[in-house]
Amino acid sequence: MKQKRLLPVVAATVATGLAVPAAAEMKYENGSGGSVVLYGQFNPAYQSVDDGVKSYSNLVDNTNSKSRVGLWLRQEMANGTLSFNFETALGLRASAGMTQGSKPDWINWNRKSLRKADFAWATDQYGKFSFGQGSMASDGIADIDLSGTSLAQYNGIGDTAGGYKFRTTAGAISTKTLGSAFPSFDGGRLGRVRYDTPSFSGFSVAVSYGEDILTVGSDKSVTDIAVRYSGEAGSFKLRGALAYAETDPGAAAKFHDTIGSFSALHDSGFNVTVALGDRSNSGNYAYGKLGYQADWFAAGKTALAVDYYDGDDMTVAGSQSKSWGIGAVQKFDRQNVEAYVAWRNYELSEPGTSYKDASSILAGARWKF
Repeated sequence: MKQKRLLPVVAATVATGLAVPAAAEMKYENGSGGSVVLYGQFNPAYQSVDDGVKSYSNLVDNTNSKSRVGLWLRQEMANGTLSFNFETALGLRASAGMTQGSKPDWINWNRKSLRKADFAWATDQYGKFSFGQGSMASDGIADIDLSGTSLAQYNGIGDTAGGYKFRTTAGAISTKTLGSAFPSFDGGRLGRVRYDTPSFSGFSVAVSYGEDILTVGSDKSVTDIAVRYSGEAGSFKLRGALAYAETDPGAAAKFHDTIGSFSALHDSGFNVTVALGDRSNSGNYAYGKLGYQADWFAAGKTALAVDYYDGDDMTVAGSQSKSWGIGAVQKFDRQNVEAYVAWRNYELSEPGTSYKDASSILAGARWKF
């Protein structure tokens, strides 16, 4: 599909979402403390990537927050709450899956599209016990962000256009992808057992052990621990997290990740976010973001941000990865719609090899129901 045809498609999607009021919550209760909640989201986007030689434009599903559907089953008990969460991505063509010369099918649902099939028992006194496909303790630890712009840009830089490859200065397509040059080392979802402590003065601890049960033939396992903080200090809202994870790929040597992030939002709307990550058999990075939120429009809050990523030794020893971007998100509260646009630049240099800079544009809208 040509670029001139894609823009009307995205515009029509946004307009359709804004034309109707938000749907009522799809919640059903049994009268004894139990409930079923159905939910989902649709997040189409226009993606344009310039690899320094050629530009590519596509209609995609934004990997920053994929289109999905799910349900929550909850039952209040005498000493806690029993719950089950099922969630699956729709399997639409992902922004991170696009690359030069290859365009995945628009719909390609498979078992790896399953996000959660998670049972949990939560108590105020003893914390929360979870079992099933779901978030590891380190999931989201590198991505704490109060800027309100994560739909457009965040520490998961590869989600925007990570499948595209850098071109050498001679113009040849290399084997080095944008995603490989800008990892966040964030945890993910596995078939796992997990325990979360109750919150003490804003702090909580989570530990988990998980195995990759969705990839056929995988022997991957992960053990991790994380500390989270949520609180306020005067006119600041504060969020932070730190995690350590040991990964056994099964067919290769074990490696360790240390990741952390922190975000602060002032009542004025100004905010700052930082993240750090280190992998024992790879490289390390630092990430920073400055943002501002304002109530300029009655429809909803406006969020703006600029960010910067600086990584070392990601693709080979001695390599340097640098990226910066700008983004904006506009909320439409009545319709449960968030419209967004972001531009990003990517730079990679390696000892003895130089590459052309690449850039991307991502624009779309997420509708939640």
